[in-house]
Amino acid sequence: MKFYSRHWVKPEHLNPANTLFGGQILAWIDEEAAIFAACQMKSERHVTKLISEINFLQPARQGDVLEFGFELVSMGSSSITVACLVRNKVTGEPVVAIDKLVFVHVDEQGKPAPHGIRANAA
Repeated sequence: MKFYSRHWVKPEHLNPANTLFGGQILAWIDEEAAIFAACQMKSERHVTKLISEINFLQPARQGDVLEFGFELVSMGSSSITVACLVRNKVTGEPVVAIDKLVFVHVDEQGKPAPHGIRANAA
């Protein structure tokens, strides 16, 4: 797995328990995974189809730097599946793991369309 980006946990990202709000990290994951998928598919127009079970492994706190890792799981004619691991940059401890995020390349009408990259080309 390669780690591509980082986010710093700031006060505005915290929940009432003073840990990173789950919705915030999910928004970051969806955006970062979509960018990763776009680079793999060479797509400018794709949507999130599925996010599998989200495993919150340990809390992140204010001041933590989180790094986001992605790897290609599989590629179809119009879709791509990636895995994600978010870890604490300083400690290396895992924070969130997701086995499967599926993105689908869509045409101008929002219908699935081939992305043009062969499954074995990635």
